[in-house]
Amino acid sequence: MSIKEQLTADMKEAMKAHEKERLAVIRSARGAIRQAEIDGGHAELDDDAVVGVLSKEIKMRRDSVDEFKKGGREDLVAQTQAEIDVLMTYMPAQLSEDEVKAIVKEAVEKTGAQTPKDMGKVMGLVMPKVKGRADGKLVNTIVRSMLH
Repeated sequence: MSIKEQLTADMKEAMKAHEKERLAVIRSARGAIRQAEIDGGHAELDDDAVVGVLSKEIKMRRDSVDEFKKGGREDLVAQTQAEIDVLMTYMPAQLSEDEVKAIVKEAVEKTGAQTPKDMGKVMGLVMPKVKGRADGKLVNTIVRSMLH
């Protein structure tokens, strides 16, 4: 079953169970996917493209959580974190920090990167390998620590 099919099935299930918050998040995700299909002129996105759209949705919400914390809005932090948790169920298994470090180390060795100026080369190799399976901020932090 594709991710889109899973979203549709879960949306129906959430409607029947009267889970308003979960239903709203799933509808929002389906809307973002549909918009990406329209914008890209694609009839249907494959699972990789859907993961990309969901990653953007999660990133937006994580950024919002940071802002809500700065503003002292714990109610919105909890609500937005719950939305992230729903979206994460549709993402591939996340890589551990050690797994990301191993991928970054391999990329650093392959590119011969040594200074922070070489960060773009390393990120260019790493991001396609971890797409949807690791947070970009974590990857960025690890790359920075290895290129000191």
